[in-house]
Amino acid sequence: MKALMQAALAELGAVADRVDEAAVQAACVRILAARRVMLYGCGREGLMMRALAMRLYHLGVAVSMQGDLTAPPLGVGDLFFAACGPGELSTVTALAGVAKAAGAGVLMVTAEVSGASLALADQVLVIPAQTMASDMGARDLAGGSVLPMGSLFEGAMFLVFEIMVLRLRELKAEAAEAMRARHTNME
Repeated sequence: MKALMQAALAELGAVADRVDEAAVQAACVRILAARRVMLYGCGREGLMMRALAMRLYHLGVAVSMQGDLTAPPLGVGDLFFAACGPGELSTVTALAGVAKAAGAGVLMVTAEVSGASLALADQVLVIPAQTMASDMGARDLAGGSVLPMGSLFEGAMFLVFEIMVLRLRELKAEAAEAMRARHTNME
């Protein structure tokens, strides 16, 4: 188990080394400039987006998840932030089209540098890691990740998003105590 853990951590570190810091900073600025932010992701990528939505809420950002009953309509000044690891997902393409038609900006996080969904984005944050779409099977056969399917991308999303939260907190001059005060008391 220890060897697998070390291999997975090494892979995450290698991905982190290839993430463009300027793109992370630009995504943070775009989030803070938005009137409201709506996040979306499918499957486990969606879980990472939900984790980010929670922290954005803790930071005092007006945030929602697409599909939640309380999600507001998007319009001018809003931001649709979607996960699209493989660069093309029909739901992401459709939702980004609706957001753009309503006048909202579109930010996407992906592992790819091109794709039909990404073509709709005003800004793209690339996290270069294996996704389920690029899972080549066994590591020794194709040089893929030791982690299964899209786990490397999903784990890297979590790490990049936590760094984004730290940067957003700095940009907003938000104290940790203020974030904690926004955490639910219903647990």
